Amino acid sequence: MAFTADSIMTEMKAGKFSPLYFLQGDEPFFIDQITAYIEKNALTDAEKSFNQTILYGKDTTLTQVLESARRFPMMAMRQVIIVKEGQDLPDLARKASLDILNKYAENPVPSTVLVIALKNKKLDGRTPVKKTIEKNAVFLDAKKMYDNKVPAWVKQYCRTEGYKIKDRAVNLITEYIGNDLVRITNELEKLMLNYNKEATEITEALIAKHIGISREYNVFELQNALGTKDILKANRIVMYFNDNPKSNPFVVVVGTLYAYFSKLLMLHENFSKGDQELAKILSVNPYFIKDYRLAVSNFSYNKVLQIIEHLQEADLKAKGIRASLSDDENLKELVFKILH
Repeated sequence: MAFTADSIMTEMKAGKFSPLYFLQGDEPFFIDQITAYIEKNALTDAEKSFNQTILYGKDTTLTQVLESARRFPMMAMRQVIIVKEGQDLPDLARKASLDILNKYAENPVPSTVLVIALKNKKLDGRTPVKKTIEKNAVFLDAKKMYDNKVPAWVKQYCRTEGYKIKDRAVNLITEYIGNDLVRITNELEKLMLNYNKEATEITEALIAKHIGISREYNVFELQNALGTKDILKANRIVMYFNDNPKSNPFVVVVGTLYAYFSKLLMLHENFSKGDQELAKILSVNPYFIKDYRLAVSNFSYNKVLQIIEHLQEADLKAKGIRASLSDDENLKELVFKILH
């Protein structure tokens, strides 16, 4: 059966390791998380010398891996074999090799913990081996997280690490990085190294200081400036973006603003509903509903529709279609159209 990353981690933290793990999908964070835990914890340091083997797909074959998996451990209860970058296994698509894997998966060696990790590649779901692995192994298909799920995940990640984090800090890092969980955790880990978890709550100021995101000049603040029709602040942020285009690409700004005004449109259509229900509809933290309500009071339904058309046009320009101006001129024009 298919497992979730959380359920796999829970089992392993309870000391339960399975003979065969097959990890695949397009979200590398969960694949790396599980692989790293097994590498660190399935054996003691003394056992690792003779019983832990780390392989890379391009340096071995599936057939060789399975031959090694059938060996017995030396002076230990188990051996661990981890195949990283398994998508590079040269014989992964060969029927003969998949048949051998299928046979092994029918009856994995109980004294071996074999981990095969594929990134951005999957087994063909129609093949017998895929069905056998789902039945007899710990199988994970790690999917990219939807953008609207990332803030809650960041809060849970920080909580697991023993830290509290402000809602605005969560929004700042997710708006800046998006749904790249590997990068988000790398940045947060660097920040956490500098602070005592019992005494520290992660704030916007800490995010800005340690992750290199401007606290005042970011797309989240531009969104707020537009929502409150703060013309001076919006233009100041636009000037900063144009001076720092690599940190604030036009196409990313357009995408973020499109998502924001799409939420305003949904809010117009559901304005009479309560804050909690609106938060679910908009996929935002209830804390921010008051900001969205304020923005709706500044933009009529028809104006929001017009702005979305401007954003769709800007998206084409950002992608080189109908582009007659530079990105900085396009951004100035877009913000002017939104505010007037």
